[in-house]
Amino acid sequence: MITAIIGRKLDMTQVFADDGTVYPVTLVQAGPCTITQVKTSEKDGYSALQIGFGTKKPKNVSRPLKGHLDKVGKGYFEVLREVPAENPAEHNPGDQVLAEIFEIGDHVDIIGKSKGKGYAGTIKRWRFQRGPSGHGSKNVREPGSTGMATYPGRVIKGKKMPGQKGDKRTTVLNLKVVDVRAEDNLLLIHGAVPGAKNGIVIIRKTNRVI
Repeated sequence: MITAIIGRKLDMTQVFADDGTVYPVTLVQAGPCTITQVKTSEKDGYSALQIGFGTKKPKNVSRPLKGHLDKVGKGYFEVLREVPAENPAEHNPGDQVLAEIFEIGDHVDIIGKSKGKGYAGTIKRWRFQRGPSGHGSKNVREPGSTGMATYPGRVIKGKKMPGQKGDKRTTVLNLKVVDVRAEDNLLLIHGAVPGAKNGIVIIRKTNRVI
């Protein structure tokens, strides 16, 4: 049983339930993905399936990767990822993974790369409060003191500081699948999905529903 798939974030819209409730949803193209390698506990030490999504021109594929994908004979893929599978031996290289592995009402986790916002100060990045802006104030938008007393006399690890905002791997948990349009390989997922439009995401069934 496959519990995850690679997709592409398309757009956001809204849908209406039968009782008139409005749901903001994200459209995600979930697959089709192709199984490129089957990994088993006996051979590899763990169970997983390597799947490919999208297309890539042969000139942009390295020779080792070409040799790997030529064994499957399904072309070259934009993205390769490993996803967990309970019984990987039941699948064969070349099989397809489609959006129909999900059902309406399933809860999923979405993994993607958040939008990059560039270098940001502590107010924008961490929602710090600003300082007083009266006469003589020298600490309006600065983060303030980051140091400590004489001992230990250093800035502790993990201190919230100015720096790069976004552009990192982000996981959003427990989003609900509102609709599955298997004929178009589309998932309508309640809420916002990390990343920019046309960004690559991984959709997996959640382990724990909150």
